[in-house]
Amino acid sequence: MHDFLLLEDKTIAAIPFNGPRRGRVEKEMPNRINDKIRGVEEVRLVGDNVEQGIYTYQQAMRIADEQNLDLVEISATAVPPVCRIIDYQKFLYQKKRKEKEQKQNSKKIEIKEIRFGPQTDDHDYQFKLKHAQEFLKDGNKVKSYVFFRGRSILFKEQGELLLARFCNDLAEVGKPETTPKLEGKRMIVMIAPKK
Repeated sequence: MHDFLLLEDKTIAAIPFNGPRRGRVEKEMPNRINDKIRGVEEVRLVGDNVEQGIYTYQQAMRIADEQNLDLVEISATAVPPVCRIIDYQKFLYQKKRKEKEQKQNSKKIEIKEIRFGPQTDDHDYQFKLKHAQEFLKDGNKVKSYVFFRGRSILFKEQGELLLARFCNDLAEVGKPETTPKLEGKRMIVMIAPKK
């Protein structure tokens, strides 16, 4: 789309329309900086490269200009607002890096499944119990279930006893979140690691 402009020498020139573009949204800055800090007469300056204290907004801006840095509002709700004189791009980079490190250090809890049959023998039971203990020690949840195939649904009491025994044997490292309950052909219990 073009707008037209009539020039002095009676020629018409097309001017491209630079209206709002779809899909492009300007990012909002998380902190107000420099001249974006409005309606403030005094600010509390903090930081390494400045003498801390309360300054007028104009004094704070002059100090920031002298150091070729930005005046960044850290806490807008404080009275007077807390500002720091820093390089804003560097500040954003360090903030992103810190958030990324925190995300990497936070552990994701996984749910590990252990499946039994209603007539699971003792050797298989001990093998699965050992794995469940390892999963719980690693901080993961364990979803344990007894799967009933065909007519084995008649042995649901055995499945309930098996899961109760399983929860008792894991009492040192985990605690059941629910009691064993039957969902279709499965009897399920969730076990969470102890803190």
